[in-house]
Amino acid sequence: MIPGDTPLRIGEHSFDSRLFVGTGKYSTHEVMREAHTASGTQCVTVAVRRVNLGSGESLLDFIDTERITLLPNTAGCFSADDAVRTARLAREALDNKLIKLEVLADEQTLLPEPIQTLEATRTLVAEGFTVLAYTNDDPVIARRLEDLGAAAVMPLGAPIGSGLGILNPRNILAIKAAAQVPIIVDAGVGTASDVAVAMELGVDGVLLNTAVALADDPVQMARAMQHGWLAGRAAFLAGRMPRREAASPSSPTGGLIAGA
Repeated sequence: MIPGDTPLRIGEHSFDSRLFVGTGKYSTHEVMREAHTASGTQCVTVAVRRVNLGSGESLLDFIDTERITLLPNTAGCFSADDAVRTARLAREALDNKLIKLEVLADEQTLLPEPIQTLEATRTLVAEGFTVLAYTNDDPVIARRLEDLGAAAVMPLGAPIGSGLGILNPRNILAIKAAAQVPIIVDAGVGTASDVAVAMELGVDGVLLNTAVALADDPVQMARAMQHGWLAGRAAFLAGRMPRREAASPSSPTGGLIAGA
């Protein structure tokens, strides 16, 4: 954790690392485990529909749950009803009230479906879930999700798996400025500089998956992502210099002796 900073708190949970990492698309479970370690993450997402909850080897066997908190997600759901059922399954199977709520509009864009997301948030909050709600970078929808009781709001940086980075920084700034709950940028990150940009905007965390899993060297990229969030968060806490339209000398000019 950065000196002078405070832990990120979401519901009953507290995290020193502000980097959240996924578990999909890795070449092997062993590579996934090494990447998680290199990233320093303390919370990883697991798609409930991909987890083998029965006998046999599971990706859960490759996650150090003594150190890492599991964040089940409702990936692959396209309606509020489907997402709610998946969240209930996760709570029953994993004894976990944390849920990353993801309700998608269609299989082509993989963009969030806002109305269904709002409906599912209302239901899950009423049932006692700690809901981290994935949404578009829409300040109005973000505010509605918070009003419904979401413990964190997760606006996308860019479409899932695109690697395009933070496409609408002004929207992210507006969402963060109005929020009383943590804001975590989710989706679209391609490299460590994208993470730094997001954190410099003042968001509370970044969630990523594909950028690490599909890198030529996932473990090295995971390490870079850790450096990215640390640099971005430190820069935000430090406060950047004002932007100027004209140059300003780095060395003082006052007190110079003419002709010297």
